Amino acid sequence: MESFFARLGERYRYSLVLLKELVRTDFKLRYEGSVLGMVWSALKPLMLFAVMYVVFVHFLKFGAGIPHFAVALLLGMVLWTFFAEAVGQGMRAIVDRGDILRKISIPKYVVVISTTMSALINLGINLIVVLIFAFFNGVEFSWSLLLLIPLILELFAFSIAVSFLLSALFVKFRDIAPIWDVFAQALFYATPIFYPLSMVIGQAGSATGEFIAKMILMSPLAQIIQDARNVAIYPTETVWGVFRNPFFALLPIIFVLIITAVSVLYFRRASKRFTELI
Repeated sequence: MESFFARLGERYRYSLVLLKELVRTDFKLRYEGSVLGMVWSALKPLMLFAVMYVVFVHFLKFGAGIPHFAVALLLGMVLWTFFAEAVGQGMRAIVDRGDILRKISIPKYVVVISTTMSALINLGINLIVVLIFAFFNGVEFSWSLLLLIPLILELFAFSIAVSFLLSALFVKFRDIAPIWDVFAQALFYATPIFYPLSMVIGQAGSATGEFIAKMILMSPLAQIIQDARNVAIYPTETVWGVFRNPFFALLPIIFVLIITAVSVLYFRRASKRFTELI
């Protein structure tokens, strides 16, 4: 077993060193010339949260009567911001580093993963802010908070999978960028970020609302965000509670595994022609 891991480490040592340098360089360049620097990592989602809170919670009364809904809103915004940032940068990673790829033969997948890792660092900073905000908001923490770790890993895997697929397509079809922007905007409103899922069930009626809730929770993003709120903040509707059949409850995770396999295979096949197209 030790020899297996030793051979594995030797095989990917160059990729790991390269990944480390790319992440470090990307993180430095991101805040170069900025007065606040890394503070923007936490300030940007907080500013967006403030706008969402004033409009949807204060004026439209979304989440009225739900304890700690402001914390749930902030957590949802932080997780969504990571996904949007990781995929948005990952999609353009190959094209943006075209000059390097034409001059040096490096593993193409490392370039995409490095942008996702940079977004993951921002996510770590933002989650600390969420925990501090939750503490002062009176949220009672328990050992279930540790279940955030597998949920973050699922979100990270899903983000990388989508990034691989879109980055390979973007090299050949630049129209992918505006199409993805529209799709991501639609996905944002289809995900229970600024509104509770209970509101969907209540306003649409019991049977219809439950069906719509099931369709919403088929999205891995909705499943991850609802599960994260359930383990970290308060009991809420999750895919495990809405679906009585365990198979259907596992469908979002199965979807992540399928899109990961398809994206990796397509990326490996398409990467052979990247240097010719960029």
